[in-house]
Amino acid sequence: MALLVLMGKRFGMSTNLETMCSIGGAGKLVDHFKTDVKSKRWSLLVMLGVVFGGFLGAKVLSHNQEVAISENTVTKLKALGFESAGNAYLPTELFATENLSSPLGWVILLIAGFLVGFGARYAGGCTSGHAISGLSNLQWPSLIAVVGFFAGGLLMIHVLFPIIFGL
Repeated sequence: MALLVLMGKRFGMSTNLETMCSIGGAGKLVDHFKTDVKSKRWSLLVMLGVVFGGFLGAKVLSHNQEVAISENTVTKLKALGFESAGNAYLPTELFATENLSSPLGWVILLIAGFLVGFGARYAGGCTSGHAISGLSNLQWPSLIAVVGFFAGGLLMIHVLFPIIFGL
């Protein structure tokens, strides 16, 4: 983070989506995507590093480690029908490839993807950009955005999640 600040760069992942759309030719259809892709190569490298680091952490550095979440959380998740709670970091009931054959799974993915994309654009950045880069630069708008992200997450998990998954 200190290196990015010294270089005058800001960290965030949502900008990479815009860059990938530009690389894919979206600038031919929408002027917003007519950007200088070469100036954003460093950000794409950061994104590749995050993906590689996640893969390395999951496949190489975490052999035979138990999922460390509270028993209370495991009990609540199992009551919602997530039997893999406590055995997997990502509940297979949500993240299994079989869910892609379900129309409800596609509806949830489309709505969630739209809301995340809209939220990142409306907030002027994603959670990683605001929480890591914005807060470390003491930016007031980033603090407001992060508080909003947490409030939205709490609303989702305590109100909407039980409604969506039938509790």
